[in-house]
Amino acid sequence: MQNPLLADPIGNPLPAFDQIRPEHAEAAIDDVLSRNRSELEALLSRAETPTWESLVEPLEELGDRIQRIWGPVSHLFSVANSPEWRKAYNACLPKLTAYSIELSQSEPLFRAYEALAASPEFERFSTPRKKVITDALRDFRLSGIGLPDEQKARYKELSLKLSELQTKFEENLMDAIQAWSRLVTDEAELAGMHDAARQAAREKAQAKDQDGWLLTLDFPSFDAVITYVDNRELRREIYTAYVTRASDQGPQAGQFDNSELIEQILALRHELARMLDFANYAELSLATKMAESPQEVEDFLADLARRARPRAIAEIDELRRYASERDGLDELMPWDLAYYSEKLSTDKLGLSEEALRPYFPMPGVLRGMFALVERLYGIRIEAAPGIATWHEDVTTWALKDDQGAEFGLFYLDPYARPEKRSGAWMDECVNRRRKSQILQQPAAYLVCNFAPPVGGRPALLTHDEVLTLFHEFGHGLHHLMTQVDEGSVSGIRGVAWDAVELPSQFMENWCFDPPTLRSFARHWESGEPLPDEQIEKLRASRTFQAAMATVRQLEFGLFDLRLHRDFDPAKGARVLETIDRVRDEVAALKPPAFNRMPWSFSHIFAGGYAAGYYSYKWAEVLSADAFAAFEESGFSPETGTRFRDTVLAQGGSKEAMELFIEFRGRKPNVDALLRHSGLVDAAA
Repeated sequence: MQNPLLADPIGNPLPAFDQIRPEHAEAAIDDVLSRNRSELEALLSRAETPTWESLVEPLEELGDRIQRIWGPVSHLFSVANSPEWRKAYNACLPKLTAYSIELSQSEPLFRAYEALAASPEFERFSTPRKKVITDALRDFRLSGIGLPDEQKARYKELSLKLSELQTKFEENLMDAIQAWSRLVTDEAELAGMHDAARQAAREKAQAKDQDGWLLTLDFPSFDAVITYVDNRELRREIYTAYVTRASDQGPQAGQFDNSELIEQILALRHELARMLDFANYAELSLATKMAESPQEVEDFLADLARRARPRAIAEIDELRRYASERDGLDELMPWDLAYYSEKLSTDKLGLSEEALRPYFPMPGVLRGMFALVERLYGIRIEAAPGIATWHEDVTTWALKDDQGAEFGLFYLDPYARPEKRSGAWMDECVNRRRKSQILQQPAAYLVCNFAPPVGGRPALLTHDEVLTLFHEFGHGLHHLMTQVDEGSVSGIRGVAWDAVELPSQFMENWCFDPPTLRSFARHWESGEPLPDEQIEKLRASRTFQAAMATVRQLEFGLFDLRLHRDFDPAKGARVLETIDRVRDEVAALKPPAFNRMPWSFSHIFAGGYAAGYYSYKWAEVLSADAFAAFEESGFSPETGTRFRDTVLAQGGSKEAMELFIEFRGRKPNVDALLRHSGLVDAAA
């Protein structure tokens, strides 16, 4: 039987998810790596002066060939995790890492790129082509091309070990989430929980042949308890389990402990950075970002903290008084925050996430989001049935231009499952690039973890979940709406990491825009639109406890930066010492000593945000300022066209700051973010 991962992409542009099995993965990777190495050797043995057609295009083809195999494999590892997929993934990962290092440390390949950059042809190249080459030369240097042979060998060893450790970190976290559950047999314990969450817990128990309601650590289940359940002891219990996942504390203490992995990851990253003549890993991380130095990032975060923390402390004090007056609470604890914040929001603003939920049925939100994008960018989004997927919940959608020609496709996998990693994300399936006369169209994965439909009714989203959906779709549009033909800088490729959140966070702004909300927020049963007074309350809620939310993000960003910047091999990671010091500076309410947030911080220990978590706030400045351009223009169609043609269409083909200025007419400033967050009158 033919391996579906090795199917000819000309006739099979999308993965055959109905045929791909774990046993196909390693065989396909071995095959493509063998072919790639042979073709690379032949390519580099040619004597002629390198050209775009003789060097870069063949290399992009080799990279695309790997993406078509590894993309589906790594995706299935995340959304359909099983012992078999885990084994297949872990068998392939070191082989791919080794191959990547071979390319990045290939002297002949580096010299070929240098020769192309020095050739007269280079000056005639388009801007995207020049950036492909300059980015490649930068990445060669950051991969140790200038190191002596023995240090190159050590660099390879470090990189292989890091990929292994980072994967293990994520596996431990997934295992910890799956291993904990709490069966509730007395429904009275769940007083306050909304019906949909209660029904979902009931169905989870039934699926395991248990009688009662099964609570788990996937986010919809955790959120339903921590925000709504009146039983304070149950909230404390699930909070404790959630914040000690994969650590040395809590109900699973030591079982899936990431402690040693954190130490090793930080030590290896530091050694790798020093090998490349950076003072620390934070400096190495920023070499490919908009921010120019760790100090610039520190100053940026500290300035926001100075503005937000006094307001955040006032917000906590208000919540503390409210909980005391309402329920006689002596001490406000972290497992009380979400619960009383929801109650205070209801009393103060007349707004309840649960009361809003019926107005945000998943099908209606999806249609409204599509209608917004169609209006902004002059495109169409239509269902694309008949495409193989990995689960019955997954749907497929085509993007079409105003003439009806398809130019992109995405898979939407919206609901939580036990075998799916937590969180929400967008990832590439196929990248846009032109090869000869053929234009390869992009495809993307959009993945969320919402509570699924229950009891015959559609999935009903909270407004926060609507924000999440819009956010991930913004990433998807960045990937899908690119007009760049060079694969290395099309879509999100080549985009500075601290700018990659701009299109996603930009989309969140529309979730507070009255005309947009009126277009899709309708009650799932009656069809009645969300009342205008509720829309105004929703807009007011944007600044409700905004300072608390801000300092929480600043806490994560400063912790990540300092952990990587200040790492000392002689003293070790000092994780708790670092997070405690940061919390002393910026937190409005310190969590209990058993809290082990870093042990589940997969963004920095298993994802791409190491010494880069500040990017969320950095890009929030960009996105708020970009949305302000729409506000200032009265939401003119021309502004949407300009955003499409600069930020979205040009991807990584130009520097992020250059594209922002091209759209906005100036560099970004923080004013719009402060205004949107209700911090405009905070200390300057």
